[in-house]
Amino acid sequence: MASANLRDVSEAISSAYIADSIDDEEFLLLYDINRPSNPTFQYTDYPRFDLEEYNDDECNFRFKKDDIYDLREVLQVPEDVKCSNGYKVDGLQATCIPLSRLAYPCRYGDMVRIIARDVPQLCLVNASMTNHVYQTHGHLVQSLDRSWLAPDCLTEFAAAVRAKGAALGNCWGFVDGTVRPICRPGEHQRVVYNGHKRVHALKYQSVTSANCLVAHLFGPVEERRHDCFLLRESGLLDSLQQMSFDSQGYSLYIYGDPAYPIRPQLQEPIKGNNLTANQKSYNQSMSSVRVPVEWVFGDIVNFFKSTDFKKSQNVGLSPCGKMYVVSGLLTNAHTCL
Repeated sequence: MASANLRDVSEAISSAYIADSIDDEEFLLLYDINRPSNPTFQYTDYPRFDLEEYNDDECNFRFKKDDIYDLREVLQVPEDVKCSNGYKVDGLQATCIPLSRLAYPCRYGDMVRIIARDVPQLCLVNASMTNHVYQTHGHLVQSLDRSWLAPDCLTEFAAAVRAKGAALGNCWGFVDGTVRPICRPGEHQRVVYNGHKRVHALKYQSVTSANCLVAHLFGPVEERRHDCFLLRESGLLDSLQQMSFDSQGYSLYIYGDPAYPIRPQLQEPIKGNNLTANQKSYNQSMSSVRVPVEWVFGDIVNFFKSTDFKKSQNVGLSPCGKMYVVSGLLTNAHTCL
């Protein structure tokens, strides 16, 4: 609305100058005062967005063209997406806007030539879709009460981990934390500062199952917090006590690094300086099979590189936590598709 008003004012100033109602000096002064601070993008110069005109090589949305139709259906995107100001956009196009925004670090102005919509419209649609995916499907990575994490499935995951040479026979997944750098905030900088890595950052915790899907994702929290704080606040241990069992009712485990405590459903490497050969072999075998949790962290930032560009992760201006959780959900969808 503000850009439209400035445009009307600029047109009025130009009309007054053409009609000789104001002189050159007044025209330059008024035009400079009322010039918008943001660049104006002529989105009408570009052809209307049509996914059918793209092939798989041209689809820079991290999904193939046919998969985007399936993704829209899975995400339950309506035929018309209505933004907070009442603006409506086609559901398929609304699905592509956050995919384009997350795929690469880009400005909304860079997306104008692809989507052929004004920058404020792109911003509103992206925010609406991010909220929709987070609110509608965020529970899929916030609870272990999922059909694909049923006892029979967990038993299969444990068997797959054991087949890869794991010494711990009843391990179905792996837990770890990740640090995501963010832009230096204007306030409370010490809260999110990582003295070890010398960056401002947010922290997330993820549980990755043997099929390389994110089973549980918690965060963000301020970077200065320890992994044990995330474990406690996430309620993961309570969920494991209720859900982490095989088809016979025996306990199954997830495996973490030495920062985590040992619990009935959570195991860690054997600590100590004077380990026996068997203990070293145990640690080595479990270390080699816990690689998937690192793969998933890498997939999230590789598929959706905007989450890895810290200058776009501005706390207070961008929903950094929602963006990362949505990226985790989309990474699961990408793995499945």
